Amino acid sequence: METGTLDRLTHMTVTSQPSLSDQEFRQFQTMIYEIAGISMSDAKKPLVSGRLVKRLKQHGLKSYGDYFRILMQKDRRDELQIAIDLLTTNETFFFREPRHFDFLRQQAPSLSRPDRPFRVWSAASSSGEEPYTIAMSLADVLGDSAWEVIGSDISTRVLEKARSGHYPMKRIEGIPRHYLSRFCLKGVGQQEGTFLIDRHVRNRVTFMQVNLNETLPKLGEFDVIFLRNVMIYFDMETKRSVVERMLPLLRPGGYFIVSHSESLNGITDVLKVVTPSVYRKPNA
Repeated sequence: METGTLDRLTHMTVTSQPSLSDQEFRQFQTMIYEIAGISMSDAKKPLVSGRLVKRLKQHGLKSYGDYFRILMQKDRRDELQIAIDLLTTNETFFFREPRHFDFLRQQAPSLSRPDRPFRVWSAASSSGEEPYTIAMSLADVLGDSAWEVIGSDISTRVLEKARSGHYPMKRIEGIPRHYLSRFCLKGVGQQEGTFLIDRHVRNRVTFMQVNLNETLPKLGEFDVIFLRNVMIYFDMETKRSVVERMLPLLRPGGYFIVSHSESLNGITDVLKVVTPSVYRKPNA
């Protein structure tokens, strides 16, 4: 192929992709804020463009504005959910910020009661790595006693993946070796290169779609709530509303855990700091 021909093909490829105008970006900014409470800065414009461009191609659309108009149609809730999934999916991994799970292992035995299950809520569970990490930790210290983990997320796509408990082998990084042998099954044959969370751990975890920016469903009370690496996407007003909505679901004496890069300072005075990123609800 001649160099000139290659140059022309490359140029055609670059110019054929729609560009996201500032006005169109503001439409998506407003939409995701109103639905999920997520504040996307102007720096997120390339992310929005990159994640939605495949949907434009899927529908044969020439502009992001055309796609936005589809999302606003009342009979296109399915497409709106896909867009929400694409714009809210965030990176996660097993045993992220491991000191929180050391803390959970230390506290769970003393918080556990014989007359009720010990319950933990992973409120932004994404594709399941956090709730399964919690479940492995509880299986380690609580064994066969009554306990359960609820994992929730606004994205139906990541919840479907989470329920499978099936991950590429490259995701095992962070899982302690003795947990790998106890709680994970290595794929063989057609499943080579993957691993599966053991059924006994998977059965302890229930996933459900929850929008933290709306009235919460009846989830019951929890001994520990994890809300990590999600408030960084909320403005202060939304943070206060989300935490206020969640606190009635935390039992007196229970723990509320955020990421090491987050804080509840200025958000609520109901919880008391135990250590940085770990808070406790006073006993009644």
